[in-house]
Amino acid sequence: MNAPLLKLEGVNTHIGPYHILHGVDLQVPRGQLTMLLGRNGAGKSTCLRTIMGLWQASKGKITFDGQDVTKKSTPDISQAGIAYVPENMGIFSDLTVRENMILAARGARSVEDIDQKRLEWIFSLFPAMKKFWEYPAGKLSGGQKQMLAVSRAIVEPRKLLLIDEPSKGLAPAIIANMISAFRELKQTDTTILLVEQNFNFAKQLGDTVAVMDNGKIVHRGLMAELAEDEALQTQLLGLSLNAHQ
Repeated sequence: MNAPLLKLEGVNTHIGPYHILHGVDLQVPRGQLTMLLGRNGAGKSTCLRTIMGLWQASKGKITFDGQDVTKKSTPDISQAGIAYVPENMGIFSDLTVRENMILAARGARSVEDIDQKRLEWIFSLFPAMKKFWEYPAGKLSGGQKQMLAVSRAIVEPRKLLLIDEPSKGLAPAIIANMISAFRELKQTDTTILLVEQNFNFAKQLGDTVAVMDNGKIVHRGLMAELAEDEALQTQLLGLSLNAHQ
């Protein structure tokens, strides 16, 4: 495996009286797409939010690109090169697609301030963004909103993308578009940590995989190896990946 860009060591997270993460150890290899799988309530979303500083780790260490970011603020973590796409997408519904993109680009006051070659590249990944450029984001379909959320995250080069269930509730054609876009993203220098419940999506995209259960990482390895081992899938996830083709 490549050297880790992101490393969690013994990370615990409490939310009020609830102890959600219990000593999470996780490595995200540089330049790869790591799938974070697990049953509902296993702690996957909490793990992403803790990495992003939205919830502070109560114990343990988070290292990103050689820097300890455990106690850093969310803006500082973003400035270090991490973008986060939450499950609720985090877009501004009352603003147009164009305005959402301008806000996501640091220091941009107009479209002209965005790298035009990068913007055209994003349009090639998600043609709907160009088509609905002046539409209010709240009027987009669910799939188009997800495309906008990912587009916002990549409007500037990022070292790491944290993406929470990008295929949730999407039609098969939109999921296929997402898979194609993430495959192209994998060809760039971007490292991706992706939470997903659609196991066929995970199998097609993942290089490495970590499985969470009850706030801990219970399995690490290559995605291809997990995809071929139905007994292990059932043990870790309750159902085989093939049941979710």
